[in-house]
Amino acid sequence: MAVPGTNEGYKRLEIYRLSHALAIRVHALSLRLPAIERYEEAPQVRRSAKRVPAGIVEGYDQRKYRDEFLRYLYRSLGSSDETLEHLEILLETGSTVEAEAKDLVASYGALSKMIARFIVGVERFHTTPAFITAHPQSTIHKPQSKIK
Repeated sequence: MAVPGTNEGYKRLEIYRLSHALAIRVHALSLRLPAIERYEEAPQVRRSAKRVPAGIVEGYDQRKYRDEFLRYLYRSLGSSDETLEHLEILLETGSTVEAEAKDLVASYGALSKMIARFIVGVERFHTTPAFITAHPQSTIHKPQSKIK
């Protein structure tokens, strides 16, 4: 029997798929950085890049609770912007291949905009997932008040 919420439905989200693919690209790029950057900047950019899809996954599993879902999405947005900053620093210091870094900078800029739009959608149109509403609250015994 499948546990509700564990069906990897987050993989249907475009923001997840893009953030996951970008995190893989950032990881690969970080392994090709000059020696000094491999110890200083590489771990930072890898962590921030990987936190973007991880936050989306965690938030998706908490989507029953609108505010919790939004909290994780905002963290993912922050991590996306942080990754963008690390990439811009690597680019401006000449520590990475210019064409690849410029493409990643543009991709993270677009990803941040997508996450921001997704957040707006959740803020405006959040509904409780179907697997929650499929179990009516009426099955829970609620004692009636004796006060009239």
